Amino acid sequence: MITSKQVSDALRGVIHPEVKRNLVELRMIKDVSIEDEQVTLTLALPFMNVPIKDDLVRAVKGAIAKLGADLEVKVNLTEMSQQERAAFMTAAEGGPKPAQLANEIAHVVAVLSGKGGVGKSSVAALLAVALNRQGKQVGVLDADITGPSQPRMFGLHQTPPMSPQGIVPVQTPGGIKVMSINLLLPSEDEAVIWRGPLISGAIKQFWNEVFWGKLDYLVVDLPPGTSDASLTVMQSIPLNGIVLVTTPQDLAGMVVRKAAKMAEHMNVPIVGLVENMSYAVCPACGERIEVFGPSQAFHTALQTGAPLLGQLPLDPELARRCDVGKIEEYAAEAFESIAAQVAERLPVTKSVPIFA
Repeated sequence: MITSKQVSDALRGVIHPEVKRNLVELRMIKDVSIEDEQVTLTLALPFMNVPIKDDLVRAVKGAIAKLGADLEVKVNLTEMSQQERAAFMTAAEGGPKPAQLANEIAHVVAVLSGKGGVGKSSVAALLAVALNRQGKQVGVLDADITGPSQPRMFGLHQTPPMSPQGIVPVQTPGGIKVMSINLLLPSEDEAVIWRGPLISGAIKQFWNEVFWGKLDYLVVDLPPGTSDASLTVMQSIPLNGIVLVTTPQDLAGMVVRKAAKMAEHMNVPIVGLVENMSYAVCPACGERIEVFGPSQAFHTALQTGAPLLGQLPLDPELARRCDVGKIEEYAAEAFESIAAQVAERLPVTKSVPIFA
């Protein structure tokens, strides 16, 4: 009768052809059971349709078959969760960096829109501010590499210092930790003219090599759309959830539904939907004016299957605060309930995976 240890030892000899590490170290082997002459296990794949899927199954069966000529091997397939996939990607790149080992990040939430111009970055910043006002330790990772705006909204200009653990994010007056490519450029007006691989590499560095320390929440400001940058975040960072941002126009709703489909394909939970610029309040009479037409919030929420977290007004005061780097001084009463719902809906489990 063979043992689970023998099976595990045999599978340590199966090397992933692309990652060059064995399947046990990569945590691709699950639920090993042995009954009589049958070994049953689950092979976890980063994506169910990876091209080498059949090769991996054959290699697993072949390694176990060497333990006994009469053994029957059954391999079930499953797709990794988003957090398992992030750990796999980290292992594939040589394992965690010193900063990752030192960081204690409880929850990671990304803010995503289908298109630009809907106020995604300001929603991300307001979420960070609202959580910070609740007494939480908060960080902001500006993953919008070619259109970074977080430093300007928070009034940050200094270059991030280095430490033995890695790059140290810059802190806002309110204590929010921020990392953005604009903090590393000689001028905030300098253009980042990079192709996809360089952008993806920078995002990975912000996760792997920035010493965030202990955080209750890390808010990731994603670039608009479903391109390389957003894909990199969903593959490489163990997200607990995504907040979608849209505006009343049906066009914006159509594009944000594409973003929702992407999150669904990547197995990332959608925390909810925020409709920005839903209305403006007349300063003279207090009447609500639907500047961009009737709200599509409930319709879009229904189509994406995401709960509607709230509707935010078009407020010139927010624009003024962002322009002068004082978003932390914006009252943001309408955002308090949104932040509370985000905190409530995020899973309890911590985001940072345990590395092999």
